[in-house]
Amino acid sequence: MRIYMQALSSGAEPQRYYQLILQQDLLGGWTLIRETGQPGTRGTIKREQYLELESAQSALMKARDQQVKKGFKVMFSQGADEPQTGVHHGYD
Repeated sequence: MRIYMQALSSGAEPQRYYQLILQQDLLGGWTLIRETGQPGTRGTIKREQYLELESAQSALMKARDQQVKKGFKVMFSQGADEPQTGVHHGYD
């Protein structure tokens, strides 16, 4: 699963992005990757490990919702098991 979000620039502040990627590791666990930065620059990456898919998905959705509250908009979302939470994605 992958969610790519952007916060549009407002005056002096540059545009920012926030990306969430959820992928299964080789041992059957799950890794949530959080990447943030400015387009065209090297971003900051953080990784979190989860044993169960449900807890990893919950952390991903919580992180997405926190960023939406901060003004980020979902630009791209990919994943068959994506839970719906009423957030408008802007591509329908």
